[in-house]
Amino acid sequence: MTKQEFIDKLAKKADLSKKDARNVVDSALDLIIDQVKRNNKVTLTGFGTFEARKQKATQRINPQTGRKMNVPAKNVPKFRPGKQFKESLAKK
Repeated sequence: MTKQEFIDKLAKKADLSKKDARNVVDSALDLIIDQVKRNNKVTLTGFGTFEARKQKATQRINPQTGRKMNVPAKNVPKFRPGKQFKESLAKK
């Protein structure tokens, strides 16, 4: 499902205009990204938790040249699904 398909279904389900549904989705995503950037966890009970995780610096090999490269430490996004979300997928 694409973002546009999601917005269309949300608009229909919540009885919103497509413009209002797009604003809701964009605002929610912007808020989650902003909070995770600030190293805050965002927990949506039953759905899951978004957070930033520190990834250690590593050494990798460039497959084209065979040379070793240093990859610096960085923060990466992490999502952990909630219990209700996991259980709903297991019921298929």
